[in-house]
Amino acid sequence: MLKSILALTFLMALTDSAFAYLDPGTSSIILQAILGFIAALGATITLYWNKLKVLLKKIFKKKSE
Repeated sequence: MLKSILALTFLMALTDSAFAYLDPGTSSIILQAILGFIAALGATITLYWNKLKVLLKKIFKKKSE
């Protein structure tokens, strides 16, 4: 996935000009997508970090007897 994004970016950099119009809303959509990805990544990391902590507590729990 990352390789294809880098290849597409490289090919776009090689073009002379593109006669296209990007309206002001386009940048906000791109920004929202990036921030949404960061939020989802943070939530996923937090979820699995908490599961790992619970697992480690079960493994290293001291016996009270």
